[in-house]
Amino acid sequence: MTNTTGQLEIPLSKKKLLLMLIGSIVFVLLAIWLIYYADNLTGFRYMRYRNPTFIRGIGIAGVLFFGLCAIYLGRKIPDNKPGIIIDKMGLIDNSSGVAAGQILWSDIEKISVIEIHRQKLILLHVKNPQDYIGKQTSAFKRKMMQLNFNMYETPLSITSNSLQIKFDELLNILNQYLSTSRKSLK
Repeated sequence: MTNTTGQLEIPLSKKKLLLMLIGSIVFVLLAIWLIYYADNLTGFRYMRYRNPTFIRGIGIAGVLFFGLCAIYLGRKIPDNKPGIIIDKMGLIDNSSGVAAGQILWSDIEKISVIEIHRQKLILLHVKNPQDYIGKQTSAFKRKMMQLNFNMYETPLSITSNSLQIKFDELLNILNQYLSTSRKSLK
């Protein structure tokens, strides 16, 4: 993983990305099924909400969300850039649809972990969160980072879902680099 320049490059996992793409396509198909059969599902006694309009709305939301996921994953699979590049200056995040790009160690105040529905996220708390939100070129990315900031007090989060590394190993590496960078600043 370490190259000749001393950078640690963590590649994207094509296998994980392909599995996520297949999952997204399956959910798009299920959502289309919901839209098409909404009228028939109203009599299903285990359905909490039996309104066909509501069921169609869920289906449309599913098609939109998982369709966007499938498009993103379809574009990400051929991407040969590393998912994360870590060096003495900081890291470059290319691991997700809301990847922040370059994050400097000098900007990071702390690293924390949260778990949402059995999904672990590494949160990078920075001194200047609005700078990271503002430098995004996409309005979608800015909005998603702002939502992250509102919920978790930081716009920056990383997961190992699309990377060729285990979550705990990635967390340890990030903590080690952050600790080393703080020692070198003293």
